[in-house]
Amino acid sequence: MSFPVDRPRRLRTTPAMRRLVSETRLHPAELILPMFVREGIDGPLPIASMPGVVQHDLDSLRRAAVEAAEAGIGGLNLFGVPAVRDAEGTGATDEHGILNVATALLRAELGDALVIQTDLCLDEFTDHGHCGVLDEHGRVDNDASLARYYDMAVAQARAGAHMVAPSGMMDGQVGVIRDALDSHGFEDVSILAYSAKYASAFYGPFRDAVDSQLSGDRRSYQMDPGNRREGLREATLDAAEGADVLMVKPAMSYLDVLADVSAASELPVWAYQVSGEYAMIEAAAANGWIDRERAIDEALIGIKRAGADAILTYAAVEVATRLR
Repeated sequence: MSFPVDRPRRLRTTPAMRRLVSETRLHPAELILPMFVREGIDGPLPIASMPGVVQHDLDSLRRAAVEAAEAGIGGLNLFGVPAVRDAEGTGATDEHGILNVATALLRAELGDALVIQTDLCLDEFTDHGHCGVLDEHGRVDNDASLARYYDMAVAQARAGAHMVAPSGMMDGQVGVIRDALDSHGFEDVSILAYSAKYASAFYGPFRDAVDSQLSGDRRSYQMDPGNRREGLREATLDAAEGADVLMVKPAMSYLDVLADVSAASELPVWAYQVSGEYAMIEAAAANGWIDRERAIDEALIGIKRAGADAILTYAAVEVATRLR
């Protein structure tokens, strides 16, 4: 009888063997936890569309951040939910605004134990829900929005952010923010560029999480899901403007873009497993259709295998605890 000479199955025989030859591994330090902090509440509020995720008050935020640091994850990415919004999103630059207050609290509590990242975007703070200010025709004004981003970068750096994360997809935003930080003595504050951020249906639960006031859509500034080459173009522009890290968002539906950016970039490349991706796994698991832990791990491994150096995921602390 003739048998195969090459038997790849030899390296799959036992858990120990599979672990030894694994090509892609997750590590707690490569996981980043997105967190929501809401003004005017006196305890954490569950988010119905994101099981296990809450809007924090300041006290529960502090406790959860300490737990995250103890789990060994790499960072926290903060989003603020203000009590009052206006057309200019003035709460974003107010030193007493919820996001800046929360940032200062966590920096005082945690120091440099992990990286404190702040969402640098106006959508949570505007009464129209867009990521920038509007012109007289109701369209997002790119350059007027950049002036607001400049001020936001300085406010967040003063509050103690290690890294600011501009997510608005305005042309030139990274360069303006780098100039703002450097001009005000914050040369050491880094920039996580949401370089390839697509106009995705998978953001739905996130809009519940930030109580979004959006009417309409963001297709005039977020990327079209059909465009692959444009993702690399956007990342290249951000790198040239002074980004320290590039990111692709969402992750699972854009693994080709992630692989392209990772292959071309000399900078770290991250990916965001967004709210809808997380919620689908939770919903399917709740119905008994999939193995929840295996699905979470497999999704993150797939993102890492495609080229992500780190991953923003709502499962960060859970996965890090299991890995440890």
